[in-house]
Amino acid sequence: MPLEFFRRAAGQPDRLGILPAAFNPPTRAHLALAHSALATVDEVLFVLPRGFPHKSYEDATFDQRVQMLMAATASEPRYSIAASDRGLFVEIAAECREAYAKSPQLLFICGRDAAERIVAWDYGEPDAFRRMLDQFGLLVAARHGEYEPPPEIRDRVHALDVPCEIGAISATEVRDRLRRGAPWEHLVPVEIVPLVRDIYRV
Repeated sequence: MPLEFFRRAAGQPDRLGILPAAFNPPTRAHLALAHSALATVDEVLFVLPRGFPHKSYEDATFDQRVQMLMAATASEPRYSIAASDRGLFVEIAAECREAYAKSPQLLFICGRDAAERIVAWDYGEPDAFRRMLDQFGLLVAARHGEYEPPPEIRDRVHALDVPCEIGAISATEVRDRLRRGAPWEHLVPVEIVPLVRDIYRV
């Protein structure tokens, strides 16, 4: 099944940044990654997979996450939002090549922790991820430390500059603060504070 778009930026980008995440909820870190990537790419596509290889849906439904993403990204015309039936980068890359007629250069956006997980994932055969990087590159932001890619993929991995304090923000931290009754509003885009309060029943 092809990507299902909920919002699509005008035009056809030469370089497309792809930010797949659970967005449970979208945070200021997600938006900072996307904003920083716009210095390198023409469009950022937020991808919400309908399924994940390493986690399951809880707390917020798929539709609620789309609603929060739409609200959080409404002010930037270069942001697109789509759903994917796939979870792996190589699968999402294939869907993007089908959806974008000009076959743009693809760059996946992530933090250091996600990059380490993705690179170390067991894809069933040795050297599989290095071969995948023939199809896309990575834009990686520091998160509790800079990412040091293995030498064989270093030319396909590029550093993404985000403010240091952004590295400490995570959706897990937001949900933990919500459960504990601790302040959380400063961790999410201001546009979605009422939605988060309603969806997570604070």
